[in-house]
Amino acid sequence: MRAEPLRKKKRVDPKKEQAAKDRLKKRIRRLEKASQELIPIEDFIIPVKFLDKARQRPQGELAAEEEERRALLLKKWSLYKQQEQKMERDSIQSMLKAQQEALQELQLESPELHAEAIKRDPSLFPFEKEGPNHTPPIPNYQAPEGRYNDITKVYTQTEFKK
Repeated sequence: MRAEPLRKKKRVDPKKEQAAKDRLKKRIRRLEKASQELIPIEDFIIPVKFLDKARQRPQGELAAEEEERRALLLKKWSLYKQQEQKMERDSIQSMLKAQQEALQELQLESPELHAEAIKRDPSLFPFEKEGPNHTPPIPNYQAPEGRYNDITKVYTQTEFKK
């Protein structure tokens, strides 16, 4: 019901269409030929001259009222965070105290249940560690790729004659 009338298709010259396809193919070939240029590492390193303190912008001077307001705000924030940390510490201590009292009551009621209650539950906090993370090098190890130049310094102890 609400459809628009069909538009007439424009007639495209086959020569122009073929020329456009050829241009596109040519651009694709040119892009395939040119390998992607790698970005030099130097572009990611900040030069030392930019890290110089003398090059930094000076801080704008603040009004005395603004400095006082910021100092007061910082003090209020510090007090708030201190109170928050104290409340958290107190709640944890009260929970631990309640847990210890419950375990003592359980010890009096049933030593078997107490023994089961204090067992470690591996599913509660799964943690397993196997051996050291850093191991000594394997002698006569052949690296799988590339070349490796051993530049390890070897120190020898010399004997002093008296």
